[in-house]
Order: sequence, then structure tokens, then C-alpha cells
Amino acid sequence: QVQLVESGGGLVQAGGSLRLSCAASGLSVNRYAMGWFRQAPGKEREFVATTSWDGRRSYYRDSVRGRFTISRDGVNNTVHLQMNRLNPEDTAVYYCAASRHAYGIGARTDEFGSWGQGTQVTVST
Repeated sequence: QVQLVESGGGLVQAGGSLRLSCAASGLSVNRYAMGWFRQAPGKEREFVATTSWDGRRSYYRDSVRGRFTISRDGVNNTVHLQMNRLNPEDTAVYYCAASRHAYGIGARTDEFGSWGQGTQVTVST
């Protein structure tokens, strides 16, 4: 059974940084596309960043490109999202996700079938 547990969220001032972590069990992060998505109040969940199973391809939504970096730690079976220069528009619940099948590319949201419970990120002005 796949389990994804996010951590690292919190309250930060605009311009600050946070590093989110996603501890995976029931699958190897080295074999699955992994991603981060977010949902702000009153809005639909949206893609933030994903990476292919082999790490050769990463995708970012335009508003976070250059500020956020997705990475994986195969030894600890963990995926991270480093978030820099945060702004209030980044406030949301952030979810970790894994692709439905091994060796995923991570280019499409519907590739992802396992989800964590989410961690809240709040950016104040």
C-alpha cells in the first residue's frame, strides 16, 4: 500500500523560503514520477512541479519556475520541494503525488494516482 506523508509546511513571510518533504512508503521514488500539487481556498488543485522517474525531466508551472526546485532522495525514499522567494499567492495546501505506474514521465496530472494528505503553506505580507 502506497503512503505519502508531507511535512515542512508552515507560516513564512513574503520573500522567505520553505522546504517541503514527502516521505514515501510502498513504492520507490526512484521508479515513479513524483510531483507536488497545491490547492488554495476556493480554487481547484493545480500542478506545481513534477519530475520523471529517472529525474531527467522536470516540469514547473510558470509562476514558480526559477523559485521552486523539486528533487528526490533515493536513499531516504523522499521527495523535496525547495521553495524560495515565496509570495502570498503561493499560500495553499501542498500535496505530494506519485504516478500510477512505474517509470512515469510526470508530464500530465492524470498520470498521478497516489496522494498524500497535504501540508499547509501560508505566506504573509
